[in-house]
Order: sequence, then structure tokens, then C-alpha cells
Amino acid sequence: MASITPAALWESFPVPTLDRPFGIALWPIFSKAFEFFAGYPAEDFRFVVGETPMSTLKETSIFIVVYYTIIFGGREWMRNREPFQLKGLFLIHNFYLTAISAILLALFVEQVLPTVVRHGIFYAICDHDGGWTQPMVVLYYLNYLTKYLELLDTVFLFLKKKKLTFLHCYHHGATAFLCYTQLIGSTAVSWVVIDLNLLVHVVMYWYYFQSARGVRIWWKEWVTRLQIIQFIIDLGMLPT
Repeated sequence: MASITPAALWESFPVPTLDRPFGIALWPIFSKAFEFFAGYPAEDFRFVVGETPMSTLKETSIFIVVYYTIIFGGREWMRNREPFQLKGLFLIHNFYLTAISAILLALFVEQVLPTVVRHGIFYAICDHDGGWTQPMVVLYYLNYLTKYLELLDTVFLFLKKKKLTFLHCYHHGATAFLCYTQLIGSTAVSWVVIDLNLLVHVVMYWYYFQSARGVRIWWKEWVTRLQIIQFIIDLGMLPT
């Protein structure tokens, strides 16, 4: 029986490289999963206004209007009712948003890192071929769709009779609309804002998940700190 040499073992180990920063190629795995649900591989996806779901201003506007109707109508409906607990659903909601955000962030890093290292940050954020490749359009679109899942955050708030703050209510609707405009405008710098947002969401939704389980989180203040850092960097990207 042939023995495995240390060199052969090392070559079989998933060593991170520039093109595979996580040691394995994530895109082929993602493409197979995408094909399972969509019926075609991710490489064949094209964002076409009027054909791709939620790709028109009318669809986006209707969804956002329905969202505000539900949360403000729901707040009034709950006014004289006892709050719902919804712990199990809240745990599931925060767990799948943590997972989705982490997966999308990893896929973005795999796409963006080689471009930044080989061509520079200016090319990656300002050149259409640097920040608007076909794989990244797939990720931009999926990130856009997650904004509608995140609207459930506010639904949980009014069902639990928590205060609906201005920032929380209008942030979600505005973010969904902003992601739509970036898709329509093919904005190459989008990945910077999106990656920061995904990083914050991984931390934030994991914090919500653990808190709902009753786990004491020592890094709680970093949720707010990361949000502030993200906001400052995003403002710096606006003139780009």
C-alpha cells in the first residue's frame, strides 16, 4: 500500500491563494446550488429589466409601499393587544440572515480580492470591468433580494410591540430602493458599500441570534461601532 508523503498531503490541503482566498473555489459550489434552485448555472444569469423578478421601478415601489402599509398598520393593530413572543421565529430569522450575509460576503471577497491586488483599488471601484463582472452582478442581485427579507426585522418589532424608530423604519425601505438603483445604474463601486454592509450584518444578526438565545455578548458595542464606521466609509465613497 502506497504511503502518503508530506508533500502530497500538503498539496491536497486547501491552502489559501489569491484566487482562492478561502482555500477552495467557492464559486463552482455556489453555481451548482444556484442551478438547483434556478434551473440554470449562475454563469448564465443576466439582470434584465422587465424580465428578472423585482427588476422594475413599479415592482420595487409597490413592495416598499406594502411594507410601510404593513408596519404602520400593524402598529395600530397591535396597539391594544398583548405582544407576541415569537422567539423561535426570531431565532430562525436572524440565523438565516447571518448565514446568507456570510456566504455572500465570502463570495464577494473571492471575486474582488484578485482584482484589487492585481489591478488596484481605483480600477476595482471605478472601472466597469473591475467592479461589474457577470459573477458580481449575480451577487449584487441576490444581495438586493435579501433587502426584502430584512424588512421582516420591522415586522418583528411591531408584533413584539417594540418602538418603531425613524431610522429603523426608513433605513430598510431606502436600502432596498438604493440597491435597486445601483443595479439599474451598473455602479461599479457598489461592492465596497455592499461588502461593508454584509460584514456589519454578519456581526449584527449573529448578535441578535445569540441575544435571543439568552447568551451574554461582550462585544455588543461593536455592532454600533461597525455601523458608524460603515456609514463614514460609505459617505467617502459617494463622490467616487
